[in-house]
Amino acid sequence: MNFLAHAHLSGDDDKILTGNLIADAVKGNQWKNYSSKIQNGILLHRVIDDFTDKHPLVKQSRVILRPYFGLYSGVVIDLYFDHFLSVNWSAYSSGQLVDFTRHIYRVLGKNFFLLPARIKRIIPFMIAQNWLHSYASPVELEKIFYNMDRRTGFRSGMKNALPVLQEHYDQLQKNFNTFYPLLENRVKETGYTLPAD
Repeated sequence: MNFLAHAHLSGDDDKILTGNLIADAVKGNQWKNYSSKIQNGILLHRVIDDFTDKHPLVKQSRVILRPYFGLYSGVVIDLYFDHFLSVNWSAYSSGQLVDFTRHIYRVLGKNFFLLPARIKRIIPFMIAQNWLHSYASPVELEKIFYNMDRRTGFRSGMKNALPVLQEHYDQLQKNFNTFYPLLENRVKETGYTLPAD
């Protein structure tokens, strides 16, 4: 899962949302240096990643992508799944995607001082280029993949990710639509997103 899915799975607490979105930059036991709600968000992120990485539908999706992207297949499927979430947003949320993404940007701005250095470098680009809302647009998605491929010295093959998505769209979307509700249920089981007593 990429940024949009992690944010969507964070529930209504802004601190859990913040923790979930910074978790990739928080290594080992560093999560203990944060407040309890941010800790919950970091730990929730790890549960999401673990469940996702081990699930047969995700593994099947990566097998489809491996001939095109090799070791980068996991990165590509994360972005594909954010694309499917964004284009099917009304199936998973009663609100508008544009309002949700604006809220995320506000929360990250408000908590900027808490963010690890690596995340601080990403956030201005994320907001300026409106990454979270642009996943739905094939044109914008293609730009994101091109820029990611460029950062790998064009070794990842991600500049071709949009044609590959179009070629396997139906199967990958079916995998996502089956998998994502299972992931939502796993998140509920953790209790991390439940309101405090």
